Amino acid sequence: MIWPPDYHMHTPLCRHAEGEPSEYAGRAVALGLTEIGFSDHAPMPQDDFDDWRMAAGQLDLYVEKVLCARQQFPQLTIRLALEVDFLPGCEAWVRQLAARHPWDYFIGSVHYVSDTWDVDNPNKLAEWDKQDVDQVWTEYLSRLKQSAESGLFQIIGHCDLPKKFGHFPRQDMLPLYRSFLETAARQQVAIELNTAGWRKKCREIYPARPILALARELGVKISFGSDAHAPVEVGADFAAALAMAREAGYRECCRFAARQVEMLAF
Repeated sequence: MIWPPDYHMHTPLCRHAEGEPSEYAGRAVALGLTEIGFSDHAPMPQDDFDDWRMAAGQLDLYVEKVLCARQQFPQLTIRLALEVDFLPGCEAWVRQLAARHPWDYFIGSVHYVSDTWDVDNPNKLAEWDKQDVDQVWTEYLSRLKQSAESGLFQIIGHCDLPKKFGHFPRQDMLPLYRSFLETAARQQVAIELNTAGWRKKCREIYPARPILALARELGVKISFGSDAHAPVEVGADFAAALAMAREAGYRECCRFAARQVEMLAF
């Protein structure tokens, strides 16, 4: 089987993952993958913004670790990337990050629906009890659309993340998803099939099947990612993700180099 690139992997620098890049690369080779990409959580301007990302001063170390893995595994294509939080008002910071190194792609992810609440943070799970679930989803999708509109990212990450702990919307969010996906199609931004959802309480891939079907209808490109936080998670559930993509009508996915896209048949 021809495996798509696994473009969503983390490192211990984010403070909630284990295993060095060389270990992830070794796992990928053992599985028969030919291309992967590291996309650890990008730093924010303030190191104390939260506790699940690298510090700004560690960015060069991160790049060094990924380049070292490239040298150790020349038979494997290893892309250099970041998972970058989209927060309104932080666009200039993202552009600064983009100029720092020769990145292959940026994954734009919405974790925060306010300045202080990251909806997928297990340490802030109680915040959900104070919120109207549909309002949270509505704000999340507003920011998701802004992230696609920004032109800062090649991929939008886990595009229905608020369901992680089982908080599914009560109302139909597909009209809002249509608006987001139309923007992604217009801006030529891909969405990822992120298999980590199958490992969370929601027990559902990001995105859910109806969202993926709508993305296909609107001509949105896709990529694949395990969101691996340990080497054993590299390529996790890719066979099931590929089957779901084919069922939706996809026959190719994105691969990136120097923030330029080409299509890869699977």
